Amino acid sequence: MLSLEIEGGARIAGEVTIGGNKNAALPMIAAALLTPDPVTLRNVPDIRDVQSMLDIVRALGGEADFAQNVLTIRAPKLNSTVVPRDLCSRNRTSILFAAPLLAREGAAELYPPGGDVIGRRRLDGHFYGLKSLGATLTFGMTYAFRAAQGLIGRELFLDEASVTATEQILMAAVTASGQTTLYNAACEPHVVDLADLLNKMGARITGAGSNTVTIEGVSALHGADHTIVGDHIEAGSFLALGAACGGELVIHGTTPRHYWMTRRVFERLGVRMTLHKDHIHLPGGQDLRIEPDFGGHTPVLSDGTWPQFPSDMMSCAIVAATQSAGSVLFFEKLFESRIYFVDRLIAMGANAIICDPHRALITGKSKLHGVTMSSPDIRAGMAMVIAALCAEGRSVINSAEIIYRGYEQLVPKLTAIGARIRERDS
Repeated sequence: MLSLEIEGGARIAGEVTIGGNKNAALPMIAAALLTPDPVTLRNVPDIRDVQSMLDIVRALGGEADFAQNVLTIRAPKLNSTVVPRDLCSRNRTSILFAAPLLAREGAAELYPPGGDVIGRRRLDGHFYGLKSLGATLTFGMTYAFRAAQGLIGRELFLDEASVTATEQILMAAVTASGQTTLYNAACEPHVVDLADLLNKMGARITGAGSNTVTIEGVSALHGADHTIVGDHIEAGSFLALGAACGGELVIHGTTPRHYWMTRRVFERLGVRMTLHKDHIHLPGGQDLRIEPDFGGHTPVLSDGTWPQFPSDMMSCAIVAATQSAGSVLFFEKLFESRIYFVDRLIAMGANAIICDPHRALITGKSKLHGVTMSSPDIRAGMAMVIAALCAEGRSVINSAEIIYRGYEQLVPKLTAIGARIRERDS
């Protein structure tokens, strides 16, 4: 088990370059199996979840060369349609190999996926989409899909705008016969980026980034070369860090439109930032004060599907709120277990009340002190790092390898902006 030792109170300032979008890279790795030709992806984050997906590629008979954030996948022939159980259990996006295997081999068999334990995470959209396009599904210890005669396009309506279900359907529909129209599709930047890659591979997708996407099926896809967009969750995490610690940061590798809602939420916490064409400037020494609703009422900050505030940003924003004067209610709508990490903040001295599995009331500014804690999921783990850096004294975060599933070169990046942090085996 890996632990992080953090000495709080250091001056945070400097520049950070964010890595490629984790949630774009993972489905793109699965999408590379849609063609026997080479697919090259650039700006791929070197994180544990990427390595887990590459292990699946190799287990299915593909080849993967990965160095200096450039990944090339070759899968001229697949030797299996079964994703091994231990590989499925490592992350949630293992389920995304269903569509490429169906498209290439007419069959796919997967075990239930793993991933963060943040509450129930439905797979119904995946099953609905693949079955509606013509696949049969048998449940048992595994999910066994069959489509020996190929898939057929049709109109689909998702009952929730699921990101991974949208990605699954995109990959299944690109080589299905005829046209597929997907209503209530997810609109996140990583969904758009996946669609861009698929179009470079020869797909005919229109409407990505809106809630209605149309896919004209093609007979086959070919190789492509694609650069992944920057990770807006990583950038948002560093914005929360700078805000909580009062440091001035310049964050490179950003796209302004990906941060419009994040900026608005941070403004409610009293944080000001400037969005530029390819970077964000966060001034240092800000006096953080919660902006109340009209009439002086306590504001409610909630997450939602894009373009609302991302659920993956809630944990870090909560830590920033502990360092802002005033009260704010956080309403986590999507996952019923994500909010429980606030217990760790209370142990550090935060003035917080967990109202129920979805809501927490934060009142600041709180003086935090160092404690020993464990990371329950990727984003809560990063939030604990932020809390430890703005706390007095020494903190230890156990199970830190969970954080590395989503953050590339975290310790070097933090050290470069002044953090006192080191790894240790525990």
